[in-house]
This record gives sequence, structure tokens and C-alpha cells, in this order.
Amino acid sequence: MKKEGLMHELKKNKLLFLMLLPGILYFFVFQYIPMSGIVIAFKQFRFDKGIFHSPWVGFDNFDFFFRSGKAWIITRNTILYNLAFMATGLILQLATALFIAEIGRKFVKKYIQTTLLFPFFISWVVVGTFIYNLFNFEYGIINHYLKDWGMEPVDIYSSSSSWSYIIVFFNNWKYIGYNSLIYLAAIYSIDKSLYEAAEIDGAGIMQRIRLITLPLLMPTIMILLLLAVGQLFRGNFELFYNVVGNNSLLYNQTDVIDTFVFRSLIQSADIGMTAAAGLYQAVLCLVIILVTNFTIKKYNSDYSLF
Repeated sequence: MKKEGLMHELKKNKLLFLMLLPGILYFFVFQYIPMSGIVIAFKQFRFDKGIFHSPWVGFDNFDFFFRSGKAWIITRNTILYNLAFMATGLILQLATALFIAEIGRKFVKKYIQTTLLFPFFISWVVVGTFIYNLFNFEYGIINHYLKDWGMEPVDIYSSSSSWSYIIVFFNNWKYIGYNSLIYLAAIYSIDKSLYEAAEIDGAGIMQRIRLITLPLLMPTIMILLLLAVGQLFRGNFELFYNVVGNNSLLYNQTDVIDTFVFRSLIQSADIGMTAAAGLYQAVLCLVIILVTNFTIKKYNSDYSLF
């Protein structure tokens, strides 16, 4: 049989490849061309000489970054927060989707969906302002009620111990409705005859969920987990910067790679060091997603991304 080449495939499906063209152009212009800026991580950047004429410094920027003592703290925070987001998000979003799918009344179902989806459309700037007015020491709503009840006010913005819980809570509050829609769509695509047959056999709600819904949701769960793992070393800059701000008292518990890079660039204008931190983050993301995909592929190739 004659082997068909790329040109034959292009001619055969030229309309499909034409539809792909905008996506290819977008990634080429906005994702691949800017990658040439990676060289800044290995240079002592000077504004008067530009990117390609600044002197090379090898790995000095990386050495400065790791010797600053911040590399381990921001890496630890980024990983732990993302793991907390993944674990709590998976449980809450899955439980929400299962709960909505089992509700019989259509009006109640739509009301709950709309209520849970609403926070997704609120900007993190607004959420950060809301949190500030909630926990502010002098004017915050919580301390207002504590004073009314004769209790001592709590200065949450001076203590880092509770911010891990606050950040994880508000992250779930914002995304639970939106992400549960993905699981809900997967649940609705399951063949209804399976549930009808299970009901005839006397299976209750929990048995139907355990024996039908969850096994058939596994591909969706694994794909979403893989996508989340790819972001394990990326902090949600909007979340952390708008909620915490530039409060140095909370850096050890709330500083992530993205906020560290942004603040370093603003405060020190050391572009070489911030580029090194960004490259360090990108390489870790690439490594973790390759390792995770390889591990899942060994377990079940149908669940892997590539």
C-alpha cells in the first residue's frame, strides 16, 4: 500500500487545517516568539544594550536566586497551596456535581447552579477588597462583631497562621461552581439506562454513585487532575496578590513563585534574576507534567494526555 505523506493529508483535509491556523498563529506569536526572552536569565540585563547585547553571566542569576533563601520557601508554598487546591477542589466539585445531578426539582437545581457559579465572575480585585473589609483589624466586620460580644479583636493581617485556610477557602468558593459544571456535564452524558437497570435491581443512590457514576467519571477526573498537576508550580498571581497584597508579615506563608517574581521586578528591577526564577518555574512545570503523564500512561494509557 502506498504511504500517504503530509502533503496528501494537507490536501485531503485542507478545510480542517485552515480552521487550525488561527490557533497555530496565536501560539506562535504569543507563546513561542516570546520564549527568546529566556536568554535574559543568563545575562546581566542592561536597558541601554537590550536583550541580545547585554553581557552573559552564565548561571549567576540562578545562584543569586537560590542563595537569597527564598527559593525553597516560595517553591514549598506554591506546591502545598496547589496540592491543597487540587485535593479540596476535587472533593468539593465532585460532591457538588453529584448532589446537583441527584436533585429532582429543576428549579432548585438551576438556583443552586447559578448561586455557585456567580463567584467565578467576580474579579479577584473585588474578592480581595471583600476579604480586607472582612478581616481588617479596625473596621472589619468580624472584629466589629467580636467587640460587640465583648471579645478581643483579632489582627489576622499580622498573623500568618490562618492565611493558608483563608486562601484555600476563597479559592474553592470562587471555582467550585464553574469546575463542577465539567463533572456535571460528564454525569449527564452517562447512559440513563444504566441507572434505570440499577434501580430495578434495588440499588440506592450511594450504590449508583459508587458503582456507576464514579467509575465512568474516572477519565474526566484523571484529565482534570493532569491539567492541574501541570500548574503545580504556578501560583495564581491574581489570588495571592489581591488577597494578601504587599504584607511582608505574611510572606513566609503566602508568597508563591509568581508573586515573588513580580515583586522582585517591581522593587529591585533585577530582570535577570526574575527571569531566572520564571525559567526555574517553567522547567519544574514541564518536568512534573512529563513525569505525571508517564506514570499515568504506565497505569492506564487511556487516561494520559499524550
